[in-house]
Amino acid sequence: MTRPRIFVPWDAGALALGASAVERALIAEERKRGVAIEIIRTGSRGLLWLEPMIEVETAAGRIAYGPVHGEDIAGLFEPLLEGGRHPLRLGRPEDLAFLRRQTRFTFARCGVIDRQSLADYRRHGGLKGLERALSLGPPAIIEEVTRSGLRGRGGAGFPTGIKWKSTADARAAQKYVVCNADEGDSGTYADRMLMEGDPFCLIEGIVIAGIAVGATKGFIYIRSEYPHAIWTMTRAIETARTEGLLGERVAGSAHVFDLEIRVGAGAYVCGEETSLLDSLEGKRGQVRAKPPLPVHKGAFGQPTVVNNVISLASVPAILAEGAEVYRDLGHGRSRGTIPIQLAGNVKYRGLFEAAFGLSLGEIVDDIGGGTASGRPVRAVQVGGPLGAYFPRALFDTAFDYEAFAARNGLIGHGGVVVFDDTVDMAKQARFAMEFCAIESCGKCTPCRIGSTRGVEVVDRIIRGERRAENLTLLQDLCETMRFGSLCALGGFVPFPVISALTYFPEDFGCAPLGAAAE
Repeated sequence: MTRPRIFVPWDAGALALGASAVERALIAEERKRGVAIEIIRTGSRGLLWLEPMIEVETAAGRIAYGPVHGEDIAGLFEPLLEGGRHPLRLGRPEDLAFLRRQTRFTFARCGVIDRQSLADYRRHGGLKGLERALSLGPPAIIEEVTRSGLRGRGGAGFPTGIKWKSTADARAAQKYVVCNADEGDSGTYADRMLMEGDPFCLIEGIVIAGIAVGATKGFIYIRSEYPHAIWTMTRAIETARTEGLLGERVAGSAHVFDLEIRVGAGAYVCGEETSLLDSLEGKRGQVRAKPPLPVHKGAFGQPTVVNNVISLASVPAILAEGAEVYRDLGHGRSRGTIPIQLAGNVKYRGLFEAAFGLSLGEIVDDIGGGTASGRPVRAVQVGGPLGAYFPRALFDTAFDYEAFAARNGLIGHGGVVVFDDTVDMAKQARFAMEFCAIESCGKCTPCRIGSTRGVEVVDRIIRGERRAENLTLLQDLCETMRFGSLCALGGFVPFPVISALTYFPEDFGCAPLGAAAE
């Protein structure tokens, strides 16, 4: 008799909500009732308000239940075995509105497969991209990625194919591929979810990148705050090496490529690629002046591709399905899909992968369900702590790089943080300056000193001290930081500060800026 297969998430978000207690309760009931079951630990499907969400395999497909807690298992155990009726029964996951509306391209396997099983990864389409890449050869791989329109998902949106070609064209005896997994923006968790739920996908993408540019060594730089991702990726790399996907003959080919993990020390600025490279080399993480660019002189002075987790994890499917399938998704110059991460005061928190082009209003009101508090949405910050605050008047903005840039905003890593009408936007502007002051690497004066002075100026405005004079000073300071900082940390702080002043001037006790009247 086949044992019922029950899928329990091992994603950090689900663990924080009691997923391991659910597993222990399942094991206890199994022993008590003498009924053998098989428990498979997966990643998360991304419906965070329903976590821990567990599933059981039935003849009609997988049936989900959630949110399930340890104390629910005694009453749930019997109906669970057959996908039967229960107040926590959700039905087929694919039929849930939040999942049904998505275009799951990069996250197709996340929450579905046994995250530590290479065999399960293969059964769900894994390694087809690598097989095709090996048949194409480096120049054709780069051409395929270029034609797909894939751009950096870390925030800059730089075309991935161009970066790869620049590294491939560089002449050097040693080249590297570095995966930037230092996901530090507020409200973001896509990198973590992918690493914890589908680690072999990331490994496959990095290996393909290595073959394409002629690199023989890769690094995954993971933030120390992600212990579960570090554990999962470490085990997956060991398995990949044992199974011949890494090492002297990658998948039986003549290509050499190996991979290792480097753990960051908690500095936000190390999300910037050159600071990350300094940290990876064992130095203090500080921004490097450019040029030279990392594609010419990166890790240890050698040509290096630095890509975000989602950029690299999108590559296997692009190679497997063809560039056109990815390119035909999206909006304008923003091609393919992006994992939108809903967070903050929002009813349906979770990861929603979709093609570029949804409006901000659709994302917040329709998909997110408005605020969790039930109060009106007042502001939405997209792009992490350095993203602009958009009021409801801008909810018609299309979710793509150019549309946000046209309104002095940025998509960044795709984090969407929602605030209701109780938020104090003056405090939010102050936080942006304070955050920059704390996280600055200290290398350039506009960021190091400007952010500290910025906190002081915002405080004076809030206290009502010479408001007109200090408002002018704050705008001048923001301009200096924007154009004078070495990297985006100091350069992007003006986005949240100026947007808060422009769209929510009443919180500063002042009249609207000129842009607010447009």
